[in-house]
Amino acid sequence: MTTTQQAVLERVEPVADGVVALTLSGALAPWEPGAHIDLPLPNWLTRQYSLCGDPADRGHYRLAVRHERLSRGGSDYIHRYLRPGRTLDISLPRNNFPLLPAREYAFLAGGIGITAVLPMFRAAVAAGVPARLVYTGRSRAAMPFLGEVRAVGGDAATVVETRREPRPDLAALAAALGPGGAVYCCGPAAMLAAAEAVFDPAVLHSERFRPARREFAPDTPFTAVCARSGRSFEVPAGESLLDALTRTGHPVPAGCREGVCGSCELRVLEGEPEHRDDVGAGPGVLYPCVSRARSARLVLDV
Repeated sequence: MTTTQQAVLERVEPVADGVVALTLSGALAPWEPGAHIDLPLPNWLTRQYSLCGDPADRGHYRLAVRHERLSRGGSDYIHRYLRPGRTLDISLPRNNFPLLPAREYAFLAGGIGITAVLPMFRAAVAAGVPARLVYTGRSRAAMPFLGEVRAVGGDAATVVETRREPRPDLAALAAALGPGGAVYCCGPAAMLAAAEAVFDPAVLHSERFRPARREFAPDTPFTAVCARSGRSFEVPAGESLLDALTRTGHPVPAGCREGVCGSCELRVLEGEPEHRDDVGAGPGVLYPCVSRARSARLVLDV
């Protein structure tokens, strides 16, 4: 099954201090709000970025990339060296953060988190569903797509410049949310923690830039069985299942390697996984970049 597609980098343009928007063109796969793609870069790194354009525009994707001060090489390369005209083999869209039907929405975006939230807000407003957006950032100059936010939401969009204004009252927002409402949040860890403190987990949907800090039991070895090839091998403590698969000749495409993007998803046919991801693995799947096994043996659809 094809998992990649070709796109031409049409434009690279600044949209805020330290943020550029990339426009990719081609015969591109459809997507829905909340989706992201893997962007393999010419420096051999692969990074994941939310699609933040218009899903109705089948000929273009738009991404936005902040130049991270402590870049691991992805954003720095994009800002310094990536130029229009290059053909890129990008992934098909994946959506671990889908916009589900609700009677009303509250959207929370922090900084570059607006990239995931803006298409959702636009879709809700276009559908006539009551929606509010709270968009926070240290300064307005560093907040991309402010004009679009205002054009889409008008008074339903609140922009908070945190270096000059108090942080938004999320408790008041939670109290105002009616029955059947849903909250979508994408931003830094502090924003997600604040949202988790006031919103009912049943209504809160969030997407993280980095995995949450959690404690797990010490690694234990287990046996992995590849059902298609019939081969089995040991995964020792201290080695990820993803690395063990690669070592034994069963490479699996992977992006973040942190349990956030979902690109390395595998089906589990037998055994009990120990889920350590932040995607929210559904029944019968795991993400081998971080997850391991609770049982002595895992049978994988590989």
